[in-house]
Amino acid sequence: MAYICRYMSPLGGMTMASDGEALTGLWFDGQKYFARGLQAPLEERELPVFLETGRWLDIYFRGNIPDFTPPLEMCASPFRRRVWSVLMTIPYGETMTYGGIAAGMEDEDGKRVSAQAVGGAVAHNSISLIIPCHRVLGSDGSLTGYAGGLERKAWLLEMERNGKELQGIHKAF
Repeated sequence: MAYICRYMSPLGGMTMASDGEALTGLWFDGQKYFARGLQAPLEERELPVFLETGRWLDIYFRGNIPDFTPPLEMCASPFRRRVWSVLMTIPYGETMTYGGIAAGMEDEDGKRVSAQAVGGAVAHNSISLIIPCHRVLGSDGSLTGYAGGLERKAWLLEMERNGKELQGIHKAF
């Protein structure tokens, strides 16, 4: 059984998915690859993981950095899970490139990793925002390839930059 719950963000509706214990999906409604991997039957229900994810999203959309991560279950191949783990190391308000991620993974184990393979894994991220695929840019720093739409990606990056600046100001005083 898979469970879902809705969340209304400043960028539109979102759907959360869970196996009953951990978050398995978080998508903007209607985005590319929306709800990929969810198996029927689905039951809409409030679960503790959805309440925790909603709290994380509330903090995030206020321009703050959540100091916790809801329990996650990354339902994907080992390669995709590895790429998604790298995404989770990208600090709030900062970015990496697909090529940079590939090079880092290559350095780690000595096996060739293509930027295109990384791009495919990033594109199929099933837990948007918490696994911050929006922080990945093209090799020239351009906004590319966000399943939720490039307008959302630009908005999220700008919100994070502004939030990071405000947090720096608060720390200075």
